[in-house]
Amino acid sequence: MAGRASPRGGTPSRRPRGGKGTGGRTPGGKTPTGKTPGGTAPKTPGGKTGASANRPAATPPPRGPFRLGAIEGATPGKWIDIWQERMPGVTLELTPLTIAGQRAALTSASVDAALVRRPLDEAGLHVIPLYEEVAVVVCGADSHLTAADELTLADLVGEVVITPHDAPLQLHVPGALAPRFDPPETVGDAIATAATGVGVVIVPLSLARLHHRKDAAHRPLVDGPLSPVVLAWPAGETSPLVDAFIGIVRGRTANSSR
Repeated sequence: MAGRASPRGGTPSRRPRGGKGTGGRTPGGKTPTGKTPGGTAPKTPGGKTGASANRPAATPPPRGPFRLGAIEGATPGKWIDIWQERMPGVTLELTPLTIAGQRAALTSASVDAALVRRPLDEAGLHVIPLYEEVAVVVCGADSHLTAADELTLADLVGEVVITPHDAPLQLHVPGALAPRFDPPETVGDAIATAATGVGVVIVPLSLARLHHRKDAAHRPLVDGPLSPVVLAWPAGETSPLVDAFIGIVRGRTANSSR
């Protein structure tokens, strides 16, 4: 027999006209996948492949420095260490602040953010509470007040209470005496004066430790005011550097979202 006819009675089936082994190329010479005969992906008019043309541009890293203000007694060391590990290309500049000048530093934009003490006029600022410090009474090492493990405001009746110009705490001590000398300029000066035995000074615990002296001692003031320390920055759009520091303070990991 010459061959079996197709079911429809026509000629035997043949290969497509594209020729043997063409894999079904289109008339333009391309495969159905859109690749050229050489196997490369089609290029855009600019000469880049489709994958590269659709890839988003890399976000440039934020530029520094990051200016962090800090009142005396604040302890940002741990956060600064994390910043240096996480942001090695961005310098962190630490700027000391006084209590009297802490708000002005923020509103004048001389710092990007700051660790400051309450009370604080918070109008126009963003604020995140961080921690609270207890108040202590600093006196001479041989003062009769050191006989107690802790003190109350009632124990200070008749004592000369020294308040420096840049006072970190604002409180009234009933029955206390006013000094007969000019107020010391700084907390360090006030503690040095109290160490001579002429009076006492009430400060947050961190400042008593910072200005520790062999001729001075301190005791907790159990009914004294707490001294809250907060992170503050100007209201409005938060910059990437401030947001990065907020993440560190709040314990966010390097890969966590805001």
